[in-house]
Amino acid sequence: MHDIRAIRENPDAFDSDLARRGLAPLSAALIALDETRKASVSAAQANQERRNALAKEIGGAKKAKDEDRAAALMAEVAALKGAEPELKAAQDAADKALADKLAAIPNRPKPDVPEGADEHGNVLYRSHAATRERLTEGREHFELGEAAGLMDFEAAAKLSGARFVVLKGQLARLERALGQFMLDLHTQEHGYLEVAPPVLVRDAAMFGTAQLPKFEDDQFSVFKGLDAVKTLDSAADPASGNTEKFWLVPTAEVPLTNLVRESILREEELPLRFTALTPCFRAEAGSAGRDTRGMLRQHQFNKVELVSITTPEESATEHERMLTCAEAVLKKLDLPYRVMTLCTGDMGFASQKTYDIEVWVPGQRTHREISSCSVCGDFQARRMNARYRGKDGKPAYVHTLNGSGVAVGRALIAVMENYQNPDGSITIPSVLHPYMGGLNRIEGTR
Repeated sequence: MHDIRAIRENPDAFDSDLARRGLAPLSAALIALDETRKASVSAAQANQERRNALAKEIGGAKKAKDEDRAAALMAEVAALKGAEPELKAAQDAADKALADKLAAIPNRPKPDVPEGADEHGNVLYRSHAATRERLTEGREHFELGEAAGLMDFEAAAKLSGARFVVLKGQLARLERALGQFMLDLHTQEHGYLEVAPPVLVRDAAMFGTAQLPKFEDDQFSVFKGLDAVKTLDSAADPASGNTEKFWLVPTAEVPLTNLVRESILREEELPLRFTALTPCFRAEAGSAGRDTRGMLRQHQFNKVELVSITTPEESATEHERMLTCAEAVLKKLDLPYRVMTLCTGDMGFASQKTYDIEVWVPGQRTHREISSCSVCGDFQARRMNARYRGKDGKPAYVHTLNGSGVAVGRALIAVMENYQNPDGSITIPSVLHPYMGGLNRIEGTR
């Protein structure tokens, strides 16, 4: 969410920043909406001030026993009171119009974010080569998994439809091992606090991290209670009162970041660093025909999330630290990867700046995203009303950051493809041996 006062103070800078994201100038329209809002506030205040003044005049008229004047004044008060609902409605409508417009505008990119229209404008930040010999080609993960009888897409389709998978046996254990390894790394070595959050959240939580309203079509929602199933059409209308609506989290960023919503923290508490391993749910509304084979783009997947809450002065440093923490996962798994700085046309709606970690997958002979680390500034904090009290005693908005540490399903893909052997077996990275009961190889068939 943007600060209308900052837009008023420097509209040209606001429009210039949004132009880098391909948007037309918006400051004039926003300031006009704010003028309407201010006028509605002034009208309501004027109405109340006049009523207060009339109350005194009525008292004076009654004291002077001027009944006719008192009656006239009381009639004016009644008229002013009768106008209150209309004035209140106008004020509410003006507030909503401005808030809705501000909520639909993406965050302003940092000055050092490269300009570009899409992923082709992203810039290499750094790369990392594994100590093992890099495979330049190989079988894809779903070929390996299906050949071993441990990855079943047909069974998943019978249960849930497309873009789901059933993992079995040693592959199921390997996925569990990866998640546990990541949690242990981030909590024991990187200082994150492990959290087990709900994966069903309300509208306010999704709005706070900017999944709503813009990305509603990308989310899964559920309704509470049998009545919702029987009367889904009416249940979809909150005014019906039939049920309560929840959202399945697309990432643990949503509940973790909202832990500080509607609160004022002490500066000495910061930074707060949270991590969680949760299932994530995405409708993938805009990905028809993309990555239809395998596990790369699923409706349900597991991910370890990293979230930081910090001061404005420390957020840039925290961003680099978070990136390093996510990279440590791939380094310990000895996987080759590169880090890309996303351009203005490819980074997320709430982000000021984003790094993508892309792991090498030899089955596709390309790099694929396995983590995004973003700094959001106070964009989410304003939507959540999350603040801290600085040394001057005044409340200020915190800065929020989020990143994948990392996507467990994609880590499984990367391990399978980079550690595959000619006979179809998969060598298990040494760092995972303690989580696999000493197992160092998943046998396959050809």
